[in-house]
Amino acid sequence: MSRIDDLHEHLARLNRIGIALSSERDLRGLLRRILEEARLFTGAEAGTLYTVEGRTLRFVVSQNEVLPGRGGSDDSSVWFEDRRLPLSPDSMAGYVGLTGEVINLEDAYHIPAGRSYRFNAEFDRSVGYRSRSMLLVPMQEPGGRTMGVLQLINARGVDGGVVPFDPRFEELVRSLASQAAVAIRNVRLTEELKRAYHETILRLAVAVEFRDDDTAEHIRRMAEYAVLIAKELGRDAEEVDLLRYAAPMHDVGKVGVPDAILCKPGRLTADEFDQMKRHTLIGAQILGDSEAPVLRVSAQIARSHHEKFDGTGYPDGLSGQQIPLMGRITALADVFDALSSERCYKPAFPMDRCLAIVREQRGRQFDPEVVDAFLRRTGEVGGIRAGRASGLPGLGSVMTV
Repeated sequence: MSRIDDLHEHLARLNRIGIALSSERDLRGLLRRILEEARLFTGAEAGTLYTVEGRTLRFVVSQNEVLPGRGGSDDSSVWFEDRRLPLSPDSMAGYVGLTGEVINLEDAYHIPAGRSYRFNAEFDRSVGYRSRSMLLVPMQEPGGRTMGVLQLINARGVDGGVVPFDPRFEELVRSLASQAAVAIRNVRLTEELKRAYHETILRLAVAVEFRDDDTAEHIRRMAEYAVLIAKELGRDAEEVDLLRYAAPMHDVGKVGVPDAILCKPGRLTADEFDQMKRHTLIGAQILGDSEAPVLRVSAQIARSHHEKFDGTGYPDGLSGQQIPLMGRITALADVFDALSSERCYKPAFPMDRCLAIVREQRGRQFDPEVVDAFLRRTGEVGGIRAGRASGLPGLGSVMTV
């Protein structure tokens, strides 16, 4: 193949990578894909991706095809949840992040004199690895802002030995890194919009809960219980995410229930209970007729979360699989939190008693499969009850608004 044909092939591959990156919506999946493609593009056996966050570089993902468990081609990438280093010219990645320059070294242990940066051999020593050729490229947006640093290690030659990174790759990898930076920015913007949208929903849910002397913690806990059940049932990530933000809206219809009924400490009369039951229909009406998936699921949950598996619930008297799965899950999550929490009309029940009631209602009030999934995760249930888990953004600030 001629050098021109070779260049055309690289450009075509770069275009295919760009199209693939533009379609990725999960940030972790995107970052993994960026590093994988850059390694394939250059023949690198290893690499690390850093993101710039303020005055630090955060290790995000690392891959190494020769170290077991370090993100080889048949292994998942190693993720660093909160490992950081200063954005400083003393380190190679920091230098690239600050200056926007490319570093291409034949041997990381023999950096030319006069360079401000040095190579940190701590990782090599700790795992018995040997970094040689290294290529570090800034991930820059078109305006010049550096979003991260792409570090590639040990280019492999045709005979399998380590060789220097071909200088011709530098601009091509820089172009790939620029595409990646734009993709990262777009994904982050989408996530910010999603968080703002969901927080608006949560604030409305909290406003409803304040009316009956409960707190936003009920919303957090019951949503976490619901997510736990859905994961145990094997629901996909999209469904779990919808449930996480739809379940808190289950009682939004209480805005249409008079305070005298909603806050009554004693037993409700038959007429008052009929009025209370209307909150399911009011909630479904408030949330209905929306194109937004979260609100459509919220409306479904608002109407169905008081249905019972044996058909004795309300408002429609549905039974078994007639009840939407999201409603069946939310029903258990809501009741369990009510049992295990102090309310104006009852003390908090001990954990053992709460679980006993759930078991007793298996096949009556609750879907047996939902109960079984919940009971398989009782260890995590205890953590949620104690306030040690939260996947919902913004609830802490909501409480102080």
